Amino acid sequence: MMMRYETDPLEGRRRTGLRRRLFLPLALVLPLALVANSQAAAQKPVALVVVDVKVVALGYRVTQLIGRSVTNPAGETVGKIDDFIIQRDKVLMTILSVGGFLGIGDRKIAIPYASLVVGPNRIVLPGATKQAVARLPQFQYR
Repeated sequence: MMMRYETDPLEGRRRTGLRRRLFLPLALVLPLALVANSQAAAQKPVALVVVDVKVVALGYRVTQLIGRSVTNPAGETVGKIDDFIIQRDKVLMTILSVGGFLGIGDRKIAIPYASLVVGPNRIVLPGATKQAVARLPQFQYR
């Protein structure tokens, strides 16, 4: 086989057609890998569920909840909703900012969203006190 030489206009040096020889097999194999991957993905069954969109629309948007105060049943503020995290097991967690003043010196805790009683005017964490939430482990983002 005869080696082909090219001249690199930027460097003015000669180089072998190695890139060209490596590119062709890669160009042939890559589309095959992509097709195989897409076929494997296409074979997984997808479970579609029909939902009542009118009922869904009555729910709470995350953007409406972030920043809202969380109180105990006595009406004392115990924290503010800072964020939401969906765990890998699909459990929705609420990240609360507790303690501190105006966001300074606060710390984050994680509680299951199901623990909250969410109403149009108030979000309540039953059984919560400032002392009780202060004893919960601190949450840190990874």
